[in-house]
Amino acid sequence: MENGVIQDVRMDKQTRLPILQQISFGVTVYSIQILNTIVHWYRERTTPSKFTPNIIKYYQCRPSLSVRIFFPKSYDPNTSQAPLPTLFSIHGGGFCFGDPSNDDKWNSNFASMHNVLVISLNYRKAPSYPFPTATYDLGALMLATFDDESLPIDKSRIAVGGFSAGGSLTLSVCQLPSIREKVKPKAAIPIYAVVDKSIPMEIKTQTRYYKPDLGSGMRAESTDYLEAMSPMFFWSYINPGTDLKDPLLSPYFAPRDTLPPHIFFISAELDQLVHESWCMASKIAGRPEPTFSERAGREKRSAGKGELILDDERFAFEHKDEDGKSSVRWLLVPDQIHGFDKLPEKWQGEEGFEDAGLKETAYQKLAGEWLYDVAWK
Repeated sequence: MENGVIQDVRMDKQTRLPILQQISFGVTVYSIQILNTIVHWYRERTTPSKFTPNIIKYYQCRPSLSVRIFFPKSYDPNTSQAPLPTLFSIHGGGFCFGDPSNDDKWNSNFASMHNVLVISLNYRKAPSYPFPTATYDLGALMLATFDDESLPIDKSRIAVGGFSAGGSLTLSVCQLPSIREKVKPKAAIPIYAVVDKSIPMEIKTQTRYYKPDLGSGMRAESTDYLEAMSPMFFWSYINPGTDLKDPLLSPYFAPRDTLPPHIFFISAELDQLVHESWCMASKIAGRPEPTFSERAGREKRSAGKGELILDDERFAFEHKDEDGKSSVRWLLVPDQIHGFDKLPEKWQGEEGFEDAGLKETAYQKLAGEWLYDVAWK
């Protein structure tokens, strides 16, 4: 049976790797973390960004973690006291790398595009701080900022969104009782998120299309660039023996009532993570879940430059409960790879990079409109 096949391929526990592989992964991760710290320090001092946050704050609950706060360009915090709808933003990086500043451009643009307050959160990284440290770091900082009376947060209109690992953490932190009972996020926006860590890598890589006809750049590669890195990320983040179906780790398994009432899944067509988000969105919407023999999207080029596809249910669908109190939306960004809106031009080629920028703006517009029209209505 198809449903039986879906369940049978999933793993129950995180396995222990051979000692030499553990050493290799550990040396690699810590070396990259040190290098990233040096590069980040250097860039901050030599290449100022025009997308810097309005405020950078630290809270006693997690004094080593910065919180970056973005006001809309039209909002003057010195003269206006009006509360703003608020999006908590969570960066990606395989639970090991990354920094909230990686998303400064996205957060700044989204804040001004939709007149919202964007609060970019940080968390401690694996392997020094494995699961579930990041989830509880984010929960503590969300509560601290939520209680911060100096911030113009509209506490009736809260959403949480994140990218890749941050998309997983978006759906994880929203399950915490303290967040559900006090912050009460109305919406979650997981973007090319890893939502089911129980699926073996050899299965994930077969659930997406590969499109050499897209020309140069990583979009046209015959392998998924996450394939080589994911085992290192999972070894760093998930201790041996951990239940891979723990809902905080794999939100696919979370009971519906522990998640925000409105969820907008945004995925990339050429991403080994696309299928698991497609499954989760379908399950919540009450639609048949795709089997692992089905691939999201189309075999050939799906769309023109900068175009989204909204009239094909493989790329977009929305389900609302009869009372309108909960909903799920699915958007598949065509002809793009994981992290397409964060990658440099030299990785994507000129055409791929331009396409990524246009599609980023397009999905940001849809996400903001959905927040106001559905989640925050």
